Amino acid sequence: MSEKPQKSQKSEAKDYSKTLFLPQTEFPMRAGLPQREPEILKRWYEIGLYEKLRESAKGRAKFVLHDGPPYANGNIHIGTALNKILKDLVTKSQQMLGFDSNYVPGWDCHGLPIEWKVEEEHYRKKGKQKPDFRDSAAMIDFRRECRAYATHWLGVQREEFKRLGVIGDWDHPYATMSYPAEAQIARELMKFAANGTLYRGSKPVMWSVVEKTALAEAEVEYEDYTSDMVWVKFPVTSPAHGALASASVVIWTTTPWTLPGNRAISFSPKIAYGLYKVSDAPADNWAKTGDLLILADALAEEVFKQARVTAYEKVRDVPGDTMDAIECAHPLKGLAGGYEFTVPLLPGDHVTDDTGTGFVHTAPGHGREDFDAWMAQARDLDARGINTAIPYTVDENGAYTDHAPGFTGKRVINDRGEKGDANEAVIKALVDRGMLLARGRLKHQYPHSWRSKKPVIFRNTPQWFIAMDKPVVDAPGKPGAMDVAQGGKAKSGDTLRARALHAISVTQWVPPSGENRINGMIEARPDWVISRQRAWGVPIAVFVREKGDGSAEILQDEAVNARIGEAFEKEGADAWYATGARERFLGPRASEDWQKVDDILDVWFDSGSTHAFVLEDPVHFPGLSGIKRKVDGGTDTVMYLEGSDQHRGWFHSSLLESCGTRGRAPYDIVLTHGFTQAEDGRKMSKSLGNTIEPQAVIKESGADILRLWVASCDYTDDQRIGPEILKNTVETYRKLRNTVRWMLGTLHHYKPADAVAPADMPELERFMLHELAVRAAAIGKAYREFDYKTVVAILSAFLNSELSAFYFDIRKDTLYCDPPSSLTRKAALTTIDLLCASILKWLAPILSFTAEEAWRMYRPDAEPSVHLTLFPTDLEAFRDDKLAAKWEMIRNVRRVVTGALELERAAKNIGSSLEASPVIYVADRAMLATLFDVDLAEVCITSNYEVREDEAPAGVFRLDAVPGVAVVVEKAVGTKCARSWKISPTVGEDPEYPDVTPRDAKALREWKALGVSV
Repeated sequence: MSEKPQKSQKSEAKDYSKTLFLPQTEFPMRAGLPQREPEILKRWYEIGLYEKLRESAKGRAKFVLHDGPPYANGNIHIGTALNKILKDLVTKSQQMLGFDSNYVPGWDCHGLPIEWKVEEEHYRKKGKQKPDFRDSAAMIDFRRECRAYATHWLGVQREEFKRLGVIGDWDHPYATMSYPAEAQIARELMKFAANGTLYRGSKPVMWSVVEKTALAEAEVEYEDYTSDMVWVKFPVTSPAHGALASASVVIWTTTPWTLPGNRAISFSPKIAYGLYKVSDAPADNWAKTGDLLILADALAEEVFKQARVTAYEKVRDVPGDTMDAIECAHPLKGLAGGYEFTVPLLPGDHVTDDTGTGFVHTAPGHGREDFDAWMAQARDLDARGINTAIPYTVDENGAYTDHAPGFTGKRVINDRGEKGDANEAVIKALVDRGMLLARGRLKHQYPHSWRSKKPVIFRNTPQWFIAMDKPVVDAPGKPGAMDVAQGGKAKSGDTLRARALHAISVTQWVPPSGENRINGMIEARPDWVISRQRAWGVPIAVFVREKGDGSAEILQDEAVNARIGEAFEKEGADAWYATGARERFLGPRASEDWQKVDDILDVWFDSGSTHAFVLEDPVHFPGLSGIKRKVDGGTDTVMYLEGSDQHRGWFHSSLLESCGTRGRAPYDIVLTHGFTQAEDGRKMSKSLGNTIEPQAVIKESGADILRLWVASCDYTDDQRIGPEILKNTVETYRKLRNTVRWMLGTLHHYKPADAVAPADMPELERFMLHELAVRAAAIGKAYREFDYKTVVAILSAFLNSELSAFYFDIRKDTLYCDPPSSLTRKAALTTIDLLCASILKWLAPILSFTAEEAWRMYRPDAEPSVHLTLFPTDLEAFRDDKLAAKWEMIRNVRRVVTGALELERAAKNIGSSLEASPVIYVADRAMLATLFDVDLAEVCITSNYEVREDEAPAGVFRLDAVPGVAVVVEKAVGTKCARSWKISPTVGEDPEYPDVTPRDAKALREWKALGVSV
């Protein structure tokens, strides 16, 4: 050993860096994702990754995520990005789980959102009048403008989706406006006509005055709105109730404008009613002293309070089960010579005594419950001589028609969506006729169009419906139907509602709460309104003959249907509007009195039919051909994935369309996610300045950061995103990347020929392989259950705590300094190779770009893409629970030692842990026996150590979580090795290399033999 001063030693120290197996890699510490990701996208395209995935998966069971079509009408936003990334997580992970997981992206191209934008940009902004769609040429020209608009945005969104790293058949997406799609949508409608569930009826529907069209429930959202509310008297006229002859039934409503459409009053036989007399009221009051009013007992006090009545008394009970014998006069009777009809009282399950008066004003043309109550009694009312025709009191502009005498032309809502003059006109008429008892204003939730954001009205219009409760007539032998053996007859109880409810029960819902949500919606939903009075969409391509009672007979002619389908396939749905279309499609039947329907289909019918022209069309989508689902006895699975609002949207319409035409749901699994909120939990809004644009995140940090954020979220609930959350995501990514980088650098020195069999490995390596197997089982389960946040949590903890802070930290000395021939070093490299291969594969669905970049450096001669690999399935053999229990005990001892070292370092008694030689006191003999064959200096990264069975001195370092272990930190004795930096008394024992330990001297001789200058 040299006796020269330390300073002299340092100045003469040799540079042994060339003899160390230090990490070497071109995988940079700084990711540079915004620049690198486009290069990877380009390479995927060049190697035909999508095609290679399909080729590699041939013969496997299929897992198809059928894309819910976004509207092609603007740039993607953060919610859209989350949706598409989630879909990509599913398809990539299912592919790597061993399925043929094909993804065909799609777009919804019809409907009001696009038509509204075209009208705004081409007409409203320019002050031009919208075309007259009664002119065929004008209609087709406008539809071409809509098609061009949708085509533009489809292209924009496609590039934005691709930039997210989503792999799919981007060269052959589906679009509902493609000619084959339009043809199939029309054919699907024809199936409903054939099975007897399509009908034209007159019912109250939600109507947008601003957009001039009927709306489905899925197109409506509820917002705060302040309504006028009135309490109105209906004078009793029925002679059978002489005692009530001077009394009035009182109703309460928040829609005074519907009173001209009133035809009945609904009551509940379960409610206690009474006849009340006003004993005292102010002279200028609408409620007068002596008024006799029939009210629910539970609500009388509140009604009189609203009416400013100062005293009242109950005259007698009026039994609820006798109410149906009462008849009233309309409160507007005689106005402009109208309202001369009798107003009957009808029982209704919807009537309660929670609010109002215990009676419900019933205008069957302005509400679903009103309509149902009216129609339930229609036969009895006809027998009583009461006209059951439902009036059309309000037109498409929100204006009263001549069915509302005295109010014709008054507007309920104007073209801007603002409250019109109808309410005030009706209230004034009630005051003039002495029929108003009280009025007020109420702020409540009211339906608004989700596009124009303006309130809607309920109005009676002729519309096309698909019946929910009418027995379905199936064609004989039709595959997939619930009653295929019925010979084309309707089977009692086999309704669209029954089919849908059954289909829900056999579908997997993720999260499970989705089942109850959609089940309740299907149970309660009315018949499906499928007609829209617009221009851009697939027409209701049927011919009808009027019956004279408002209904219509639908032409059932296979030859006509075939001509329509063939024309749409070649020319698109524009063919329906071309000059001479009626004669062309009817052919020999053109001389008959069949008329062409010019309404278009609800866009939800379009998107609800996508399964029919994407999953069942081998010509245009050969990659999806041959699907045989489990419901049909096969092994293939179809998943739908969208936001939770689609329980009333796409999931809903797809379920009804498929159940009506195929007798089952179009999906096996439905996964839903919540909505994206700002960091503070508020709704994102440009006015608040709290929006996060995916394009901006990609430009600054890269798409993999967005992907990691999505995978880390609990998508089953609403998620949050903002600067701090993204900052944390970037930090998580940085730690993952640095660990991958270290593995790649270390594996630069690995030679597969030097691989060590697990049985020949040291215990530490076998323990880490056990840990790898444990993670493999947990990660595989999480991926199968679509639980991506658990995958991220497991991988983050594994890479950061188990690998970086434990295994790699321990093995760095061996990996860097051991001789080339070292079995331990080779075993460690073998283990890291297995770790790296598994981790890159597990990361691939989430960090698709980063994993690909690392894979190309890790195995440049293997598969051309990590996405072509499968998750590891052969790791279970590494499980060794007995060894794991032993090493858990060793790790507990290490925690105590590490804690003691940290205190000494903080006190500046030591710098590096290699300056220490801990004395470890172990009171437990079983634990002591465990430590006999373990080098704790290696495990604790110290230069030496000592284990004593003695009782520890008082005051030494302990951890409450590890009883029976105490540590005293002493300084290591010896000289610092110039190569490994360990302090050891053996430094200087080798005369050829006097400044290193014998282990390092052996390594230097081997390096010298390899021709490396030392």
